[in-house]
Amino acid sequence: MLDHERIGIGALLRAARQQAGRTRREQATLVQDTHGSWFDPDNIKRWETERRLPTPVWRPALARAYALTPDQIDRAVATSRRARRTKEGNDDVDRRRFMETATAALGALPGISRARDGIDTALTGTDAGDIAYLTSAAERHQGGYRGRSPDTVLAEMERDLVLLREVLTRPHPARQRAELARTTAGVAGLVAIIQHDRGDQADAHRWFTTAATAAREAGDRRLTAWVLARHAMVPLNYGAPAQALRLAQQARRAAGPTPTAPAALATAVCARALAAAGNHATARAAITEAENLSQRLDTTAAADTWAGYPPQKHLVHLSQAYTLLGDTAAAYAAQDTAHTLTSTSSVMTRALLTMDTATCHAHDGDHQTAADTATAVLTGLPPGFRTGLVHSRATQLCHTLTGRPHTQLIAALR
Repeated sequence: MLDHERIGIGALLRAARQQAGRTRREQATLVQDTHGSWFDPDNIKRWETERRLPTPVWRPALARAYALTPDQIDRAVATSRRARRTKEGNDDVDRRRFMETATAALGALPGISRARDGIDTALTGTDAGDIAYLTSAAERHQGGYRGRSPDTVLAEMERDLVLLREVLTRPHPARQRAELARTTAGVAGLVAIIQHDRGDQADAHRWFTTAATAAREAGDRRLTAWVLARHAMVPLNYGAPAQALRLAQQARRAAGPTPTAPAALATAVCARALAAAGNHATARAAITEAENLSQRLDTTAAADTWAGYPPQKHLVHLSQAYTLLGDTAAAYAAQDTAHTLTSTSSVMTRALLTMDTATCHAHDGDHQTAADTATAVLTGLPPGFRTGLVHSRATQLCHTLTGRPHTQLIAALR
């Protein structure tokens, strides 16, 4: 029987899960369903091994998903935190003894012990709670728009960005700094994505550059690859395919040979950039490679988040690639399947897919249907979605139309 007054959170969660006969993957699904938002399955292992402690935002869901009380969760977290402090204190005593022994052996070094104490105090800081919160906030924001406009999501992130800026100005131990850099890369990358979707290309470039700097500081090649691949989509979607190809190729090299979400994304973006530049044979080869990578992704990599590469996201990229290639039959097929897999709350994704369909109609010579389809998209969107990327895609289509269809779409764009 567990002593709930003394047991840490890792042992408590592991025992409750095993008693219920669930795997970690099954438990993660239950936590996600209970919380009502996307959940990183790897957190179950992190919490059970106490590599991280659950932040307050997850504790009510944990209590329900593990059939525990909120008080049991809170007490177990407090026990784990006390154990950490005790271990850190013991480690500090060991380091001090080592220094004193070394100093005695080498001769007295005036002030060195006081200097070390000051350095240790400065490095230890009190930011653990803020960093834990920022890590959970980055995970929460990865869930995407979910029916909200880009402006709304950006406003919701503002407070977290202010806190992140403040925490980054303080000194941290090396391991904590690496975790903070990784969180910074993720958050900055999400802001860049939103700015890209809003049509603010200059600010999107700046945020992606910040994200890449943070990812490299963290030493995380996979995260660096994701940032570079997402960055490539800015020039890709706003008329600079050569620059997009350079960034996407950098991302593909950083991702390495393992089938990961960044590797699949980078390859799909390469295919689109090549198609936009008129390199059709090479583009088709890249499409084939992206197909192979997407089929080999594990469940986490294929999660429906901004960091994942789910089947519907792959189909959106295929839709654009085939549309740019002029292969309308393949494009229509990708669009139909993508619409089936894409939630109705994914307003922007569905609008972009329909805009691809309109472009295919124009390529097939049916300019009126193209204009009607694009006009219906623009007039049916909430105001917060009519600018930026959707507007840019409609403008590109408008340039290919003539006569009454051109005039009609021009009016809808105003």
